[in-house]
Amino acid sequence: MSDKLTRAITKDGFFKISAVVSTETAETARKYHNSSPVATAALGRLLSAGLLMGGELKEDKAKLTLQISGDGPLGMLVVSANSHGEVKGYASNPQIDLPLKENGKLDVGGAVGKGVLSVIKDLCLKEPYVGQVQIQTGEIAEDLAYYFMQSEQVPSVVALGVLVDRDYSVKYSGGFIIQVMPECDDESLTRLENSIGGLMSVTDMLSHGMNGEEIIKYVMLGFDIDMLGSTDVGYHCDCSRERMARAITSLGKSEIDSIIKEQGEAEIVCSFCNTAYKFDADELEMMSAAAKDKSKKSKTEQNGEN
Repeated sequence: MSDKLTRAITKDGFFKISAVVSTETAETARKYHNSSPVATAALGRLLSAGLLMGGELKEDKAKLTLQISGDGPLGMLVVSANSHGEVKGYASNPQIDLPLKENGKLDVGGAVGKGVLSVIKDLCLKEPYVGQVQIQTGEIAEDLAYYFMQSEQVPSVVALGVLVDRDYSVKYSGGFIIQVMPECDDESLTRLENSIGGLMSVTDMLSHGMNGEEIIKYVMLGFDIDMLGSTDVGYHCDCSRERMARAITSLGKSEIDSIIKEQGEAEIVCSFCNTAYKFDADELEMMSAAAKDKSKKSKTEQNGEN
């Protein structure tokens, strides 16, 4: 069964809800990065968040980047998502391992540490929107809820979960976000607060076989819901040999010539899928020439402007 994102709104318009089942997405990331259980859990949670937040993007070419820069051993976590249900991500140190917490759960907060959560939205305008908050717990869901309140002034319930199996594969992954709309009255907000207090965890919901629609009905029990539909989502890396070649060319002629002289070839590994792209000396010579021509063109344009 493919991963899906499901969206809904209460009939009174007081609450907007999104739920995602992302088990295949998280497992694909684990395979790409050969990640440890705690890294799998951390990245899986952030991938779910990327899918949930990416589903709110309106523009066709809009993109969302979630970046967690913590001082924990996991290093930086980066997730990129778009409006088409595609997401990708990586952790700086995906093989790190930590002892379990006293309750037997993976210590995601300890792996992340303290630092900054950044949300970057490229909405196809002149400048991207950038929101930053201090990491509160490192458990990711709480940090995102804090971001929504501080940066977007939208009170939100955020729940994310990843269950890693004994063979280190992802057994369940998913999450949901409930956002309180400005017109919400106090009575409805109190009803929501009372109902979410006794909810089972996201991974327990998934272990009971719930899909996105059923998760929404469960977490919003007692509220009248309008389902807005479900879409397929998944892990997708859009790297290519051509894109990597452009990256090398952008280094400039002198840097490329230095690579040719010292190494005779170049290899670039994609951070999101670990695909390695090798370029031999002949290919690098062509890039060097292209970089030189680009430099000449830029100089000519500057002279023309003067």
